[in-house]
Amino acid sequence: MPLTVGVIGPEDLVHKVVAVGGVQAGPAQLLPLPYRHEDETTEVVAAARSSADALLFTGVVPHSLAAAAGVLDRPAMYVPYSGATLLRALVELLRLGHDVSRVSIDTLRRDEVLETLTEAKLPTDHVQVLPYRPGLTSQDLVDFHLDARDTRKSRVAITCLGSAFHVLEHRTHAVRLAPSRHSILATLQALVLATAGQHSGDAQVALGVIDLPAAAGGPADERLAEDVRILGGSLAALPDGQRLVVTTRGVLEKATEQFTRIPFLDALAARHGTAHIGFGLGRTAAEAEALARRAVNRARSVGAVAGVVSMTDDVDIVIDPALGDAASEPAAPESAALLARRVGINPQTLDRLRELAAADPGEGLTAHVVAEHLSVQQRTARRILKRLERAGVAVPTGSRQEGQTGRPPIVYRVRL
Repeated sequence: MPLTVGVIGPEDLVHKVVAVGGVQAGPAQLLPLPYRHEDETTEVVAAARSSADALLFTGVVPHSLAAAAGVLDRPAMYVPYSGATLLRALVELLRLGHDVSRVSIDTLRRDEVLETLTEAKLPTDHVQVLPYRPGLTSQDLVDFHLDARDTRKSRVAITCLGSAFHVLEHRTHAVRLAPSRHSILATLQALVLATAGQHSGDAQVALGVIDLPAAAGGPADERLAEDVRILGGSLAALPDGQRLVVTTRGVLEKATEQFTRIPFLDALAARHGTAHIGFGLGRTAAEAEALARRAVNRARSVGAVAGVVSMTDDVDIVIDPALGDAASEPAAPESAALLARRVGINPQTLDRLRELAAADPGEGLTAHVVAEHLSVQQRTARRILKRLERAGVAVPTGSRQEGQTGRPPIVYRVRL
């Protein structure tokens, strides 16, 4: 079944993205989701939950609004307005006889603007730039351009926001930037690949081993099949008396709230006194079973009642009722020791991550930011963020693409 990518932005840009991307979308179908004003972004995203597998925003502004509202619950990227897009607009202005040495530009990064102008051998002394940051409104952009006109003698206002352009075009000479064909295709390809990879991960086989005292020869637990129904899989008896649960990673993540609690663990403990559950996530069924047995052995070492999820790369996520209760009570954060044990990192590292998360101005954390703060490689930082995500204390809110090549980094909202 093909992926459906919802394209969100102002109507004219949505139609452009669909027209450009529809030809080379490959296995994806593009679904136009236009709005009349960027303030409608959250409503449009919420309405697309049942119809889109991924979201492609026509610019950074609607993407940031959706991320700030916490509604990005699926892969999402935005089409960047690269330096080449700005250069094309400047060349057109020059062709029409405008002075491009005095312009005001919003949304784009200042370093990118200056680099583009310098490479084109254009002066930069009187160029005013307002980079986008969360919280900026359309009126803020309009005020910036009008102030640049009145106090800095700017001749042209270059904006990336349609609502700002519709105001500015009646008060000064204004140009509206639009994403280039190359940026649209590159971002769409990256989004389709990221979405397909996530769907593949959701379908990954997950095996669970349930170890109860009754497995040693006592009566079978007749209610166990009903307990594990939430996992949407099958239950089978193993030769040693343990029970094997077969499900998928996507279902397991949802049922356990991102590996933070096992819904039926308390009930099993109440009926049997002790209960140990181990889930394994591997590339093959054999690997998943081996990891599940490692997990159940680890669960026994944790205490009388515990669950463990084991993955490749020696990642073990410990789940027990006490930790699950702490995680579900936002007013009482877990201690560093408990949370560190559940996440699988040392308490000192967790303390430094808490400092970083507390200092976050709302833009979210990426592997690059975490790597710099912890003085580790980005690969290690990505692994740490994934562990935090699986423990339910980090939520991916989308990706940040600012004109760089390669796969855009995932942005996480971290609550520690």
